[in-house]
Amino acid sequence: MNFEDIIFQIALITIPAGAVLMTTIFFLRKNNEREDAHNVRALQAELKKQRQEFFLPNRLEAYQRAILLMERIHPNSLIMRTINPGLPAHMYQAELLKAIREEYDHNVAQQLFVTPAIWEMVKNSKEETIKIINIAGRQMTTTSMSSDLAAKVFELVGEIGEMPSDITVKALKEDLQKLF
Repeated sequence: MNFEDIIFQIALITIPAGAVLMTTIFFLRKNNEREDAHNVRALQAELKKQRQEFFLPNRLEAYQRAILLMERIHPNSLIMRTINPGLPAHMYQAELLKAIREEYDHNVAQQLFVTPAIWEMVKNSKEETIKIINIAGRQMTTTSMSSDLAAKVFELVGEIGEMPSDITVKALKEDLQKLF
């Protein structure tokens, strides 16, 4: 056997062996990629579950507190909670506005756990409640008392029908249902 025959024999063995080796490497890589992709999906699912377990209680509390905020700044409950018959109307107006701002400031961090659209509704409800109180306040005289302001606010609320805070409470409840 000459040198060329030996090279040819070696080539007959190594070329198919190389092809088998390359095919094996190709399929092993594909299999590893599938396993890696599967592991990544499993890891992502586990992280999502852990995030939900951590954030769900906070989100629930945020929705509860936002609803409570809306209930507490609703003009009817706000007046019933803060009425002071001996107070002049302009001082009572300032007290009402202060109570609204304090309630809102106390709950402002809840925006982290509710949707931006819902938080925008919460802010707008607060602003609309302030407007109602200010409109009623502008209609008071220097001798008007807190009971006069309260009566005017109740009158305005009656004219409006559904208050923005009531609409926001409905939206909060609907948005909360989407979590489940």
